[in-house]
Amino acid sequence: MSRWKDVSRQVDHRPWPFPDSPWIMTMSWVHLLAAHWPVEPELLQQRLPDGLTIDTWEGEAWLSVVPFEMDNTAPRGLTWWPRPMRFPELNLRTYVTVDGDKPGVWFFNLEAASRLAVWGARTFFHLPYFNAEMEITVEGEAVEFSSVRTHRGAPPAEFAASYTPNGPVRPAREGSFEQWVMERYCLYSHNRGVIYCGEVQHKPWPLRPATVDIETNTLFQAIDLELSTEPAHVHFAEHIDVLGWGLQRVDSE
Repeated sequence: MSRWKDVSRQVDHRPWPFPDSPWIMTMSWVHLLAAHWPVEPELLQQRLPDGLTIDTWEGEAWLSVVPFEMDNTAPRGLTWWPRPMRFPELNLRTYVTVDGDKPGVWFFNLEAASRLAVWGARTFFHLPYFNAEMEITVEGEAVEFSSVRTHRGAPPAEFAASYTPNGPVRPAREGSFEQWVMERYCLYSHNRGVIYCGEVQHKPWPLRPATVDIETNTLFQAIDLELSTEPAHVHFAEHIDVLGWGLQRVDSE
């Protein structure tokens, strides 16, 4: 059985069924850190387009910085496609619903060290991707990551950190913050007044506790927010394979 068929068959953990259409791309998220900060919900709600509602955990909204390496990035069924791409990526995201349903992810911005990936995501998924100079170095389990946004016309933003897992894999417990923040199977995007939803599929997150030392982080300032320097929660995942679907228009009530 191929790795992607294996991913598609493990579905008991999903909160809703697959879309009716077939998945269209593969990707793997590698050496991933998810660092989370609590934020007053209204501060993030006012930065969302109409139709999306900020999702909260115990009364707090959450903003997450997620550096990782993208691998095995390829569209389905295109035999002429070159070797699957591998490149560093960084995103700043929060957590939302539409009409209180289908909890998903909203990206304030995403950086990537691949002009092709940036172009494709902006063009076909209406996601706020930006070109950046990025570097990721892995020694043993220790990861060093840096990013400097270079996208013409975009607000400047930098991020640099070192992070290391410091415990065994512990899948998220039912009803835990880890499950709430990580086990989300769709993203939302916005274009010309329309909200779109893109579904993903992967196995349950193989989460590990981690430590992080953040040297530089101006991602919050780039969206006019001032937050504490230290995250309240930190998670690490070594590798997870992901299937992605195309966008579907969302008709909110």
